[in-house]
Amino acid sequence: MLRSVSFRLKPSSILLAAGLGAGLAQPALAQKYRTAAGVRGGGGSYGLTVQQLVLPSTTLEGLALLSARERSATVLAERHFGILGPSLNYYFGAGAHVGTHKDDGNFWGFDGIVGAEYKIPFARVVLSVDFKPTVEFNSADWTRFPTAFSVRYIILKQKNDGIQGLFEKIKTKIKGPDSD
Repeated sequence: MLRSVSFRLKPSSILLAAGLGAGLAQPALAQKYRTAAGVRGGGGSYGLTVQQLVLPSTTLEGLALLSARERSATVLAERHFGILGPSLNYYFGAGAHVGTHKDDGNFWGFDGIVGAEYKIPFARVVLSVDFKPTVEFNSADWTRFPTAFSVRYIILKQKNDGIQGLFEKIKTKIKGPDSD
């Protein structure tokens, strides 16, 4: 006697599976640049962005932002993780900012960031979108929740050892670093 079996996924099950998948994702070996700089816009401000690879899959990002009534500078540490191939990854991180507002004077605060970036194949361009909530001190705004879009040009590419480098790494693992 055959019975039909049906499965019903609850939203909590889907979130749990997505969270486990994100937690098991490997750091992005896909990140294809060491240094990239460009422009950023969103959340009522625009400015410059520079990312520098400092550790494997970890970047420092500097932002210089302007809006109608304020100027600010932000430094963020970001961890990158690969998604669906070598050109797409997501990242999250934290940092701090300082700035000056025409009405409130000097302010400072802490930032979080979560975003996704796409390196366009066969071009030295990286596109990213992110959500960067902030906590403000000495400002009329206690919190902000801006999203932004960035376009960066890759100044220094990630070193590519090619097939020769792959064989050297395998040889070193098998024989050890001091053998020739």
